[in-house]
Amino acid sequence: MFNQEIQHKMAYYLPLFLKRVQQFPFVPRKIMFAIDIFFVAFSFFLSCYIRHTLLDDHSAYYFFYIRLVIYIAITGFFFFLFNTDSEFYRFSSFRNVVKIFISLFLAHGCILLFLYVFSDIFHYSKYIVVGLIISYLFSACIILFCRATIRLFYDFAVRNAGKKKGTPLLIYGIDAVHIGIAQMIRLNEKFPYDVVGFIARKPVPVHQRILGSRIYSTEDVYNNVITAKGIKTVLVRAEDLQSVKKRALFRRFIEHKIDILSMPAIESVNDIQKIRKIHIEDLLGRNPIKTDIASIGMKMKGKTVLITGAAGSIGSEIVRQLCRFDLKLLLLVDMAETPLHQLSLDLNDTTLIPFVPLIADVRNKDKMEHIFEKFKPQCIFHAAAYKHVPLMEQYPCEAVFTNVIGTKVMADLAVAHSAECFVMISTDKAVNPSNVMGASKRIAEIYIQSLSTSLKKDNASSLRFITTRFGNVLGSNGSVIPRFAKQIAEGGPVTVTHPDIIRYFMTIPEACSLVLEAGNQGKGGEVFVFDMGESVKIKDLAEEMIRLSGLEPYKDINIIYTGLRPGEKLHEELLHEKENTNTLQSEKIMVGNVREYDYELVTEWLEKLLQATDTYDEMEIVKVMKEIVPEFISNNSEFEELDKATG
Repeated sequence: MFNQEIQHKMAYYLPLFLKRVQQFPFVPRKIMFAIDIFFVAFSFFLSCYIRHTLLDDHSAYYFFYIRLVIYIAITGFFFFLFNTDSEFYRFSSFRNVVKIFISLFLAHGCILLFLYVFSDIFHYSKYIVVGLIISYLFSACIILFCRATIRLFYDFAVRNAGKKKGTPLLIYGIDAVHIGIAQMIRLNEKFPYDVVGFIARKPVPVHQRILGSRIYSTEDVYNNVITAKGIKTVLVRAEDLQSVKKRALFRRFIEHKIDILSMPAIESVNDIQKIRKIHIEDLLGRNPIKTDIASIGMKMKGKTVLITGAAGSIGSEIVRQLCRFDLKLLLLVDMAETPLHQLSLDLNDTTLIPFVPLIADVRNKDKMEHIFEKFKPQCIFHAAAYKHVPLMEQYPCEAVFTNVIGTKVMADLAVAHSAECFVMISTDKAVNPSNVMGASKRIAEIYIQSLSTSLKKDNASSLRFITTRFGNVLGSNGSVIPRFAKQIAEGGPVTVTHPDIIRYFMTIPEACSLVLEAGNQGKGGEVFVFDMGESVKIKDLAEEMIRLSGLEPYKDINIIYTGLRPGEKLHEELLHEKENTNTLQSEKIMVGNVREYDYELVTEWLEKLLQATDTYDEMEIVKVMKEIVPEFISNNSEFEELDKATG
């Protein structure tokens, strides 16, 4: 009964005491310096006592106080020189230990030299060296013991005061950055994980430990040793997630229902709140995009930049990336009121760059003319477009109005108002288009390129027209990722149009980085094609997302095939069969050798297309589109009969 009462009181008062220890204020540097000097003086006294008592050296106490002052002065000088009190006791490091040893060694060496030079005054004896060695060892041991004890006690207080036992966590890697992350996790009482071990990339001795925690090998992952220990979470660096070689190991984690957390990049490693669960885009196995940020920043400095479709997935990311540069003004053009308002709120919290949200339609020439006259934008990023294939098959007139006429309006105004750069964002669906959306983007490409060629030929403008062409972006509005996530959350099934359908994927930040890089490198008239990496089967993507949710494909969540949608094809392309790339501008950007068109002829085509839209006759509109783009062959669509008629 008595023991139970003691245990109860200990359980109550010990955490409170440790919490007080944790909150105890830092000891000022002057006091730390004074404590170290006190230990040095005490060690000097002990060395004299040992010389006198054990070695029967009667000269041990000669000029004791004078030698003590000299001893303290020289040692204090080296402590000050090496800044040994720069680290608080509770955070003492190995580097600080080395500085203490070196400063004490040099101090005692100088004291020995001083006493030898003035041996006639201080009665130099054979035991002086012995005394200094004893003093050096005592002072070093006492100072380091004090620091180590306080450090260990503080770490114990942090681990046991207030932080509730969290989810067991393994860290993949045993480098300095991984150990640093482990220490920060242990010190953060609000972080809901406890580090219980590490996974070494290479084999290590069985009984080796780091910070008292076990080191596992990758073989332990494959042999189910980790799952047998009940560990359900692994922390992995973002750089490792992009390694194709390590993806098999990470998939094994997923198969065993082990959650994978992504560790922040080294520059932000001090913020462990940025640790998050991995997303499907983390497992694409792509190398990180490297862009010439300095060069882009120099070209953008002091410019007024206009972004159409600014509230969309691509447009808003371009806006955020542009906010890194010293711009004069950002003009955010979009028709969607709510997303544009939300983007404005986000920018108010995150940037000091001046910006103006503008609700406007790129098809409205008068409205856009007013914007150009008022703000005089120098760089235009044209991201406004209708992009959903099935909807544009139903409404080809709208595809023409926005994707073709809207692009023409913006390009013509850029020329009229002497802009410097116009970057149009196109799509891989413009290559050998099988749908109205892709064909409308290809016609827009043709107009942009023919206009650029005409201006260069007549030397009429220095405006650089640049077209960027890439595939699907992960996580964009209406893309498969959010749709699959919603279907999984609702218990399935996940719907895929065809088991063999393949797409190229990029993350939104990747795509926008390359858009900015293309705008920086382009000389005018180019169609830039982005390296999209390896193509991905949509079926495999769906299975991966189900596993990431901790479920089994076809067992917990079924996948069903609904058939190709109107205008959809199995494989997308980035270049026409007659096109090729000739210049590698950077690691990820190539220039396509695309067929050139006469500007006058293209203008006539667009006039004919615009006349067709006046009738809202969908068959007539698509017929004219096929005349402009002969490679436009409809697939799984009502417009296939037009191909039969011409065939």
